[in-house]
Amino acid sequence: MSVKYNTISVNNINIFYREAGNKKNPTILLLHGFPSSSHMYRNLIPKLMDDYHVIAPDFPGFGNTDQPTMDAFDYTFDNLAHLVNQFIEKLNLEKFSIYVHDYGAPIGFRLATKHPERIQAIITQNGNAYEEGLLSAWDPMRKYWENPTEENKTPLKELLTASFTKHQYINGTRNLNKISPDTWKLDQSVLDRPGNEEIQLALFYDYRNNLKQYPEWQAFFRNHQPPTLVAWGKNDMFFGPKGALAFQKDLKDCQVHLLNTGHFPLEEDLETSASLIKQFLGERLK
Repeated sequence: MSVKYNTISVNNINIFYREAGNKKNPTILLLHGFPSSSHMYRNLIPKLMDDYHVIAPDFPGFGNTDQPTMDAFDYTFDNLAHLVNQFIEKLNLEKFSIYVHDYGAPIGFRLATKHPERIQAIITQNGNAYEEGLLSAWDPMRKYWENPTEENKTPLKELLTASFTKHQYINGTRNLNKISPDTWKLDQSVLDRPGNEEIQLALFYDYRNNLKQYPEWQAFFRNHQPPTLVAWGKNDMFFGPKGALAFQKDLKDCQVHLLNTGHFPLEEDLETSASLIKQFLGERLK
C-alpha cells in the first residue's frame, strides 16, 4: 500500500491532497497548521494507512494547493472551512475523524459544528479551542486585532521570516538533531512566494474571529460529545497545556496526553502520537 498524491479542482481552485489506505476503512481527515501543509503528515500517514483511509489536503496559499490572489479568494477561516467542506463533499466523505493542528483546528471545528453527524472522533494536537490555551506569544497579534495599523502589522511580518519558521520547529524540542531542516525550508519556500505575505497577514488578522467562535465549538463538544484524543506538545510557544486540559471541561470521553516537545509533535514524537491515535480510535471505531 502506498501514498497517492492527488489534485482535485474545487470551486476553480486546484487542491492538492495526500491519500492512503482502503476506503472501506474508517476515514481520518488530517488538517494542517501554520505555516505547514500536508507535508507535516508525511510520516504519520504510513503509520495509519493499514487500518484507516487517510486524507490530508493543503489549504489555498499553503503547500502544493493553488494560491489564488487576494482579489480572487477571501482568505478568512470561514472561507477556508467552506472550501474544505466542498472538498469533503466532492470526495464523498460521509463520516470521518478529524485530526487538527494549529490552523487546522478553527477549520476542523467549523466543519464539525456545521455537520456534527459526520464526525466520528477528534484528535487535536496543539489545535486550540479555549482562551486559556493562548500564551503571551499572541500579544503582538492581539495588539494588531485591537488596532490594525501598519505600525502594529509590521512586527507580525517577523513571523514569516526563515529564522522564525525554523524557531517554530525547534523551540521546545528535546533533540534538535531529530528535526529535519527540510520541514522549515519547505514551509519557507511557500511563505516566500510572491503575494503570500499578504495572504498570511490577512489570516493573522482574521484569527481574531476564531476566538469569537470558541463558545460555539465548546457547545458542540458538550452537546455532541465526540470522543476526543488530545496529544499536545506541552512546550508549544503559542498554545499552552491549559488549552489541552480545557477540553476535559466539556467532553466526557477525552484523553489528554502532554508530550515533552514543541509546536510540531509529529517531528519528535511520531511513534508516540501514532500509537495513541491507533489505540484511541481502535477502541471506538469498531
